[in-house]
Amino acid sequence: MTRSSVQGEDTQEGAADASERAQAVRGDGDNGVGDTEGSTGSTTEGSTESRPESGDEGPRPRRRRRVLRWTAVVLAVVLAGTAGAGYLYYEHLNDNIKQDALNLGDSKVAAPTPNAAGQTPLNILVIGSDARDSEENQQLGGARETFGSTPLADVQMLVHLSADRSNMSVVSMPRDTLLEIPKCTDPDDGEVYPASEGRVMTNQSLGHGGPGCTVATWQELTGIHIDHFVMVDFAGVVSMADAVGGVPVCVDANIHSRDAGGHGSGLKLEKGTHPVKGEQALQWLRTRYGFEDGSDLARAKAQHMYLNSMVRVLRENATLSSPNKLRRLAEEATEALTVDPGLDSVKKLYDLSNELRRVKPERITMTTMPNRYVGARVEPTEDAEQLFRLVREDIALDGRDAKKKPDPEPEPPADPAAPDGEIAVQVRNGTRTDELGTAPGRANTVSGLLVERGFTKAVADPSVLPSEDRTVIRYPSADLEGDARRVAKSLGIPASSVKRSTDVSGVTLVVGADWREGTAYRAPESDDSTPESAEALNGADDSACMHVNPAFTWS
Repeated sequence: MTRSSVQGEDTQEGAADASERAQAVRGDGDNGVGDTEGSTGSTTEGSTESRPESGDEGPRPRRRRRVLRWTAVVLAVVLAGTAGAGYLYYEHLNDNIKQDALNLGDSKVAAPTPNAAGQTPLNILVIGSDARDSEENQQLGGARETFGSTPLADVQMLVHLSADRSNMSVVSMPRDTLLEIPKCTDPDDGEVYPASEGRVMTNQSLGHGGPGCTVATWQELTGIHIDHFVMVDFAGVVSMADAVGGVPVCVDANIHSRDAGGHGSGLKLEKGTHPVKGEQALQWLRTRYGFEDGSDLARAKAQHMYLNSMVRVLRENATLSSPNKLRRLAEEATEALTVDPGLDSVKKLYDLSNELRRVKPERITMTTMPNRYVGARVEPTEDAEQLFRLVREDIALDGRDAKKKPDPEPEPPADPAAPDGEIAVQVRNGTRTDELGTAPGRANTVSGLLVERGFTKAVADPSVLPSEDRTVIRYPSADLEGDARRVAKSLGIPASSVKRSTDVSGVTLVVGADWREGTAYRAPESDDSTPESAEALNGADDSACMHVNPAFTWS
């Protein structure tokens, strides 16, 4: 963040510090940024326990759960980083940044194969912690009774930067999504957190050793390789809005988020578009009462709009006018961050921000993981797997990849294939899906098919039962690429399904769920469209305006 003017920026040096603003909004019954809903106990699958918000005695709307908290500060920090702050106490700022291990799980997900230009995608998991382990965080988040308790990962969103850096996808997961948390080991003290017994809420993963367990949980669910994580707490939410000089938001009527019982964020805005910062920015992110039907889905929609607007502001005004404001932002942003070792310095964050800033707003797509209710909680749907596959395969969620020319056929490998009879191939059965069990005997069938075709060293590996949507052939090093392609060609498997991976020791064919029967492989037709249930929002959409519930308007 270098320095220049921000249009409309208040010339006053910030009206109040974070603690004063927290005092102003503390006691808000609509505790959307830092509520403790579902924060105690382990809620298992099928629970019908209701989860009223702090001070909220009304019925919980049966709509999609809350998805994002603190999105403005989180993605803004990632997008704006601490760029330009290198001259401000560089080592001091580096010391501010906390770090933790990237992945605490046992299973690993192979990194994506580089494209024809040698580029690879970048996946960053952004985590919002509800930790109230400091007086400032407690004031901002409320709920004094939870001070010092095990933190929860109440915001989880995956930022996917395409390999060619042309587009960005953001996938957020509702915090009360039911899933299985894998076994995680805390590298600091060696404590082992066993895998959850049955499905529990995803936000509990943070308490299983740290953010590295949240990363492991995401990889286990999605099959997406995660390169980095960025975790932020309550501190800095308000200061980020102040630092950029306000974020424009729109309401289609006068709104006052406060009901007769005193519930609501207290947000009061006139009809139209207004820049919000400080207390108002926090209120916007917390507001549920007054937006549309009062559901968490409406609040998430408002948060998506705010985030997209902030991204546009940051691009248009990428620098800050006041050295004091820059210093304050750098201090608060770095103190609020916990990152993996790959992002543990101002320089690394700056480099990341430059990568992300290359994407134009019109190529940013924000989505919510498609889900359905299970009692009072939610679970991923089939559409969620479709969304995850698009991210895994680096397919843009805005649909504009379809206009690209297809990638040329890969260059022949430098090391040609060995004779068929000398190529050792391990065949694994990866046909299991969420709905169907493993199709029996597939590894034996396909290895036998290879032997018949002259690959006499092909063998079934019954000890490994992975899960793959599509049949894939992996190889560990360049000298085996020709062998892997030769195996693929003999079975009619497309070259795009041949991938280099350090997770295998030799040519390995995993029979996927697309080949559960028969001896002839037929590559499935791909549906590369983003599911409607993901509720995609384009980053360039500046015409969106939140609908105000008539019961919360004023004249």
